[in-house]
Amino acid sequence: MSDKTPKYSTPSGAGQFATTRWSVILAAGDSASAQHEPALDTLCQTYWFPLYAYLRRRGYDTHEAEDYTQGFFAGILERKGLQRADPKYGKFRSFLLVSLKNFLADEWDRAHAQKRGGDKKVLSLDFDAAAGRYDREPAHRLSPEKLFERSWALTVLTRAMDRLKAEFTASNKQRLFDRLKIYLAAERDADSYRQVAGELNMTEGAVKVAVHRLRRRYREMVRDEIAQTVTTEAQVDEEIRDLFDALA
Repeated sequence: MSDKTPKYSTPSGAGQFATTRWSVILAAGDSASAQHEPALDTLCQTYWFPLYAYLRRRGYDTHEAEDYTQGFFAGILERKGLQRADPKYGKFRSFLLVSLKNFLADEWDRAHAQKRGGDKKVLSLDFDAAAGRYDREPAHRLSPEKLFERSWALTVLTRAMDRLKAEFTASNKQRLFDRLKIYLAAERDADSYRQVAGELNMTEGAVKVAVHRLRRRYREMVRDEIAQTVTTEAQVDEEIRDLFDALA
């Protein structure tokens, strides 16, 4: 998987989104589109692990889950399955999960990995750390579907964080980002602000302003990640509620 995150929009404020949104999905399903490969890469990075985690929770072992995940993406591309995705039918991640379930049913009698696309590495999925990542997931109290939702939520947040870090690094502010990112997870008391201010040679007030801007930009990045697979801002708000519900 490429470590370069495709940029389909650059949010400049809350509620502002590019017109690409659902067209990211359409471009991923259109091999003739100039955006086909980066769009496909974006969707793959966002959804491969949630689908892998779903399969593991369904009882498939590491190799079977890897095989089926790879085979699913190979199959959906060969059959142009992404062209059947339509926002009027609901959320894209729900479409993917239903498609995976149908894929598993279709593959029930196919015994060989080659028939499942196991030797067709059409997409570079990074399975090297997948098993360890799955082992860090919550205990088996979560259903496969709930784990899929939680994995999706965490992936969205991680991608937004990676984009935010890249933005600060490009502006030669990586040290500032590295020191202030703790405030994205939780509030810190005044002493913490004073301590950080001393370390960064800033005033306490400047640190508070920087933290406020960092949080705002992070929220914009999260909204932009979500906006790529929906069609309206109202749906973005709904997806954000789903995201936090999945992490509750």
